[in-house]
Parts: sequence; structure tokens; C-alpha cells
Amino acid sequence: MSSSEPISTDADVASPAFIDNDNVEGDHAASTIRAAMINRPRQDLYAFWRDFTNLPSFAENVKAVEILDGGRSQWTIAGPAGAEIDLVSEITEDIPGERIAWRSSEGSDVDHEGWIAFKDNAFGRGTEVRIFISYDPPAGAIGKVVAKVMQREPRIQARRELRRFKQLMETGEVSTSKAPDAAPRASRHF
Repeated sequence: MSSSEPISTDADVASPAFIDNDNVEGDHAASTIRAAMINRPRQDLYAFWRDFTNLPSFAENVKAVEILDGGRSQWTIAGPAGAEIDLVSEITEDIPGERIAWRSSEGSDVDHEGWIAFKDNAFGRGTEVRIFISYDPPAGAIGKVVAKVMQREPRIQARRELRRFKQLMETGEVSTSKAPDAAPRASRHF
């Protein structure tokens, strides 16, 4: 590894133990699994994620989440070219402190499923967080290509959103390159 390559705590590989028929119910056209080590207790991470209304605070494509009845929620997602997509999800598995799994329910614009798992680090430092996302893109193969070109495919989004989740959980904020609104600059002209 050359010294110019940055060292990352993100894991880009998936164990076969995480990809099997017990964890993946559907066979969708676009799927990904990502992992990261986050220096926070497992229960804190689970509790924050489990309140789905927290997701828009770090997931840039999640515009809003409304909690419905019976473990269902409606998510408004930013799609390619400024389109908004409504996803209706239902929780299929909820193991407190360990795992949340979901899939699309009737009324969803996109068939999708996913899970997030929280596991204590074997060395006692932080939590290993793994996320799996799978969906059928709107407009099929053409939609998949558009999503890839527009940087909205699951592989890219899962990596970015997991990185922002890590930032928020470890530092209390998500870093951006956008100038802060809190400190307006004075005019240079008098």
C-alpha cells in the first residue's frame, strides 16, 4: 500500500455469513452491503437508527420519514433529476441492540429491502455496523444506469450514508464543505 492512499476504517468486503437466504429475502436488481467501525456503544447506535425520524439528519437522500402504524413507515427519498420517491417500509425483524430488517410494503413506489446489524468489536473498541440494501430501480435497467450516473445507486449511497452516520455518532455533526450559515461575513465594501 503506498503512503499516498488514505487509510480507511470502512470495510468494503462482506462476509458470506452476512449474505445468505436467511438475511436476504428478495432478489432485487441493485444490492449492496457495507460496513464501518463506529466508536460508540452498540445500544446507542441501535437506538438512534431505530428512531427512523433521525435518518434525515445524516442520510442526504432521505428527505423525510413518517411513522405509520404497526411497524410501518413512509420515507420520502430524493431520486435522480430532482424526483421524489415514496417508500413504504415495514419492519420484518427487530432485535433490540442488534439488528433491524425491513422490506417494502403495499403502497411503495419501489420494491426494496434491507437490514442493519450492530455488533460489538471483538477488541472491545466500538461497534461494527453492517448495512444491506437491495431494491429494484424505477424504470428497470435504464433506471439503474441513471442512478449510477447520478451517484444514487445503493453501493454509493450506503457507503456515504454509513460514513455520515459514523461522523454524527462520533462527533455530533456531519462534516460538509458547505459554508456555515451561522456566521455571515461582512461586506468588504463600505
